[in-house]
Amino acid sequence: MKPIRLILIPSLGTEPAPYLVIADGRVRERGVLELDAVERPEPMRTVAVVPGVEATIRWLDLPAGGLAQQRAAALWMLKDTVAVPADRLAVALGSVPAAGQPRLVAVVGLSLLQAWIDYLDALGVCADAIVPDVMTVPEPDEDDRLNAVAFGPAMALRGRGFAASVQPDLVELVAHPRRVEPIRDPGEVERSLIEAALVLPIDLLSALDRTRGTVRRDWALVAGLAGLLMVSPLVLVAAAAARDDTAARADVSSAHAEIARVAPELAARPDPIEALRQRVLTAPPPGGVIGATAALFAAVEGVEGAELDLLIIDPEVGMKASVAHTDYQDMQLIARAMRANGLQVTETSTLDDRGRIVSDITIGSVR
Repeated sequence: MKPIRLILIPSLGTEPAPYLVIADGRVRERGVLELDAVERPEPMRTVAVVPGVEATIRWLDLPAGGLAQQRAAALWMLKDTVAVPADRLAVALGSVPAAGQPRLVAVVGLSLLQAWIDYLDALGVCADAIVPDVMTVPEPDEDDRLNAVAFGPAMALRGRGFAASVQPDLVELVAHPRRVEPIRDPGEVERSLIEAALVLPIDLLSALDRTRGTVRRDWALVAGLAGLLMVSPLVLVAAAAARDDTAARADVSSAHAEIARVAPELAARPDPIEALRQRVLTAPPPGGVIGATAALFAAVEGVEGAELDLLIIDPEVGMKASVAHTDYQDMQLIARAMRANGLQVTETSTLDDRGRIVSDITIGSVR
């Protein structure tokens, strides 16, 4: 096996970086890489371990879809956690899990990821992979336990389906009610680092696949991409029927059987096909409730002074909302943004409430 260089990037970018050279699963060399050293290190595969406190790590139930769509879905699920514009974030995904299992996701600031790359360049090396330090901590066997390893001023905590780096005085708060088992043996920590370098749990550099070149996204586009993954089988069946009504009429018995399978409560209606069609018309395509809600939030946030006062989702009547805004032209801007996502906004009432305009709307498909 070719040797691997494992570099620990310090929390302060002015400090040198400790490293190990691993060959055949064992440490062949230890040392420290100095910034802007005259002699460049020997070229070899390099794995950098970065401070985990800078990364948001979660295990998420992601819908099936392409890599770009799954990254967008993960980013949208973490929207309230990261609180940073989408085009400033890099999203890395772990390996594809077994069916029904959540997928490992790591989100880090794009500028910080670039700063780590620049730091490594100043050391005279180029990383082939970048891993948050917390992901080198071994996962415990018990659900009620967290393994803990100190990396610089932070404590890396790892549990089953959990990983976070926190300040030492926050460990008890974050861990509760799980017990914390510190790993203090340097040899055990080193073995965990070696294992992570040999079998990468996640690679932050893989996030650059979506951020290189011109592929950059804002929250509205993230919402749209995420929404594409949320199309329900019911909507797919009905949309196909609407697009090819002639074919549906040619095989009514088959259509009824399919409706009975995906929506048995509609099979007893006098006209099951029409009942299914009406349900689709009141449902928010193309991304179902999640996609439509994401598009609505993005549209409202894009209009200065506009606020979403009320959102109602009912399987029978579809989506309804109340939007407070300052100008009568605002709803046109919101409707235009929604239409770009395949959604139709219909104003049902508008009133002036103490200097604020409140518009009640329904949300459906563009027909």
